[in-house]
Amino acid sequence: MATLGASYALPAEVVELRDTIRRIVVERVAPRAAEIDAQAAYPWDLRRLFAEHDLLALPFDREYGGTGTGTLMMNVAIEEVAKACAATALILMIQDLGTLPIRLFGSEEQKRRLLPRCASGEWSPALALSEAGAGSDPAGMTTVAQRAPDGWVINGAKSWISNAGVADFYVVFAVSDPAERRITAFVVEADRPGLGVGAPEHKLGIRGSPTAQLSFDAVEVPPENVIGPVGKGLAVAFSTLERSRLGAAAQAVGIAQGATDYAVGYARERHQFGRPIGDFQAIAFKLADMELRTAAARELLYRACAMVDGREPGAGKHASMAKVFASDTAMAVTVEAVQVLGGYGYVRDYPVERMMRDAKITQIYEGTNEIQRLVIARTLL
Repeated sequence: MATLGASYALPAEVVELRDTIRRIVVERVAPRAAEIDAQAAYPWDLRRLFAEHDLLALPFDREYGGTGTGTLMMNVAIEEVAKACAATALILMIQDLGTLPIRLFGSEEQKRRLLPRCASGEWSPALALSEAGAGSDPAGMTTVAQRAPDGWVINGAKSWISNAGVADFYVVFAVSDPAERRITAFVVEADRPGLGVGAPEHKLGIRGSPTAQLSFDAVEVPPENVIGPVGKGLAVAFSTLERSRLGAAAQAVGIAQGATDYAVGYARERHQFGRPIGDFQAIAFKLADMELRTAAARELLYRACAMVDGREPGAGKHASMAKVFASDTAMAVTVEAVQVLGGYGYVRDYPVERMMRDAKITQIYEGTNEIQRLVIARTLL
């Protein structure tokens, strides 16, 4: 019988890919991270670099141009990038999130039309679920899709959409049966008349990833763009988020590890009272707890990923647990990293200030931690 450790051990070829990603992150991503944050600029150069090295192909099966390496490898990659730049890690997270509905529920025609172009980096996806009045409660959305002679017509607005203005298509959820409150998922190409992108939000963190509102003014969508059965959009959304929240967990683990590594390096070099500050127990114990929590979060994340790859029962609960624990860890660890650096940690010349700002969103998106605790509790009760 395989041990728990073996169940998510990375095979040699995956370790080789991880090491390649680490090298890319050190050489190309880390030097750009502060600039990306300061300018709130989408890193097109890094997206092209990821495409050249097949990172954008990680979510996909080989038959659709992907690497076929599974959920665990995908999230290892997100973790590695997030160690240096959480905003750039979102390129990989959204690549997974925006295509999951199609991979899980899409027709074969949709998969062959859309997924290879995403895997190659030619196209970028996005998910449009949240609304101003419907965040944790997607069933409360007001965007509507009405039947038309040639398909559907969508009217309404979506809020907090990552990759807005960058994406080549959006997976949009809309009420298709107001009487029964039935929701349907649609592929909406970015160039369809009536689809508008609002001004980018000014955010606390992950500033290099654009977030904006989408507006739909009589946007016509053909019937072949319906994802899954009509009226079953909530099932599409919940199944997607059950998987995609692993990306938020991986991003959080990466942020926590990056902050821990930087704080440890600083504690070795910074001297007070004639000694490195890491020699003082107050600092040493902080660093130990930071490493301990981050390692525990990683174990929970990898286990949840392995359960998804192995189609094991209970994967959804473990995904929620990984998301909650990893994001709470990222917030706690980055706060401590700022404390280790003292005044230097509070200024933008040092990366832990950015890491602390980036960490906060991991407790909010892909399902708030409050909602995740409800999900976990329901599995117990």
